[in-house]
Amino acid sequence: MGKYPSIDAYIDAQTKEAAVLLRELRAAILEAVPDAQETFNYGVPAFALLPGGKGPQQVMMGAFRSHVGFYPQPETLEHFAGELTGFKQGKGSLQFPLGEPLPKNLVIRMVRRLAEQLSR
Repeated sequence: MGKYPSIDAYIDAQTKEAAVLLRELRAAILEAVPDAQETFNYGVPAFALLPGGKGPQQVMMGAFRSHVGFYPQPETLEHFAGELTGFKQGKGSLQFPLGEPLPKNLVIRMVRRLAEQLSR
């Protein structure tokens, strides 16, 4: 699994603010897809939405100095673009600033939609 033996170890190694957001983000992902398989990809926590899912079949999260990154795949961001205008984004990433509330319901909807798309 790389530098960290578990996702809990990864979260525990982060700042308090980042750890809080990561725990909330993890809980939202697992609420959306309870049987998601926890793993690591590119050194950050990843959640396979299909059994044995790789890359595009995963969502990922990571801690940074001023935000927590969420990686739900570019197509998912495109679908929810109208609801993401207040967040900094990359091609396949979304940033949740530290110290601000996690948009839990939005995350759940995004993860569920991606899982539904993958299962077709």
